[in-house]
Amino acid sequence: MPSHASSPDSAGSSGFATAAGALLLCRAEPDAVETVARLLHERMLLVEAGHGWSVLVPEGKPWLQGEQGGESVEPVDRVLTGWATALAVGSGWPVLALWWDGDRSGYTLAAGFRRTVGYEWLANGTPLGEDEAMRTFAARLGLDPVLDLQSLEALARPDTEADARARMRGLLAVLTRTGLALPPGLGPCEPADRLREVARVQQGVRQIEWPGWRDAVRAEFGAVEQGPLGPWVRGPRARALAAAQVAAGLPLAVWAVRRRSAGWAAAAALLLAQGAGGLAYDRTRARG
Repeated sequence: MPSHASSPDSAGSSGFATAAGALLLCRAEPDAVETVARLLHERMLLVEAGHGWSVLVPEGKPWLQGEQGGESVEPVDRVLTGWATALAVGSGWPVLALWWDGDRSGYTLAAGFRRTVGYEWLANGTPLGEDEAMRTFAARLGLDPVLDLQSLEALARPDTEADARARMRGLLAVLTRTGLALPPGLGPCEPADRLREVARVQQGVRQIEWPGWRDAVRAEFGAVEQGPLGPWVRGPRARALAAAQVAAGLPLAVWAVRRRSAGWAAAAALLLAQGAGGLAYDRTRARG
C-alpha cells in the first residue's frame, strides 16, 4: 500500500492548507478523459492542454476535511497519487499529478497497474528523489532517452538558483516536446483558487461532476463501444481484467477507509466501478 513520509505536524499546519495546490495532466484528449474522470466523484474542471493532453483542475480542496478552523489535512501528494492511480488504471493513458504545498513540490506518474513513480523537491529546490525515478519517468512517457533524460537529470542535481517552482517548470518544459501546452496561468505552485479562476475562463472548459451510477454505467458502456479495445471488450480477457480491478479495489477501499484517505478512496471506487461495469458489460453483450 502507498506510504507517505511527511510528518503529521507539517501536514496539519494552516500554512500547508493555504499553499497546497494540484493539477492532473492526462495524456489523452478531453473526450476520453471526461468519461473516466466523472467516476472519481470529485468536482473538477477539464481543459485541453495541447496536442494529446488534457488537464484536470480540482474545484475543491479535498486535502482539507471538516469545517474551517477545525479541519484536518491530508497530504496533497497522497490525495493526488490516489486520483492519478485511479485514472490510469481506468484508462489506457498515463496520468501525471503535479502537487505542491508550503514545504515541497513534486510529481507522481501513474500508468496502468504499474507502480507509480515520483519525485519531489523542497521549496528551495533541494532534490529529494532518486535518479532512477527520472529514468523511469522518461521511459514511461516515451521521451528521448538522451536529450530529454539529460534535462530531467539536471532537475535532480543541486542548484542554488532553482527553487521548487523553477524545477517544476523545467519538468513541464521537457513535456512540451510531447505536445503539452498548459494554458497561461495554469502553472505549478499557483494557489488553488487562482488555478480554478484561470480554468473557468478557458475556451471549451468542461465541468466534471459525479453523474450518478446509472448515467455513469451508461457512459462507460458508450465509451467501450467507441474505444479501440478490440478483444478486451468481451470474453475471457475482459472478464479477467474486470475481476482484477474488483480484486484490487476491495482491499484498497478498506485501506482507504482506515486511513481516511480521500484520494485512495476515489481510486478504490473507480476500480470497483470499472470492474463491476466491465463484468456487467461483458454479460450484457454475451446475451445479445
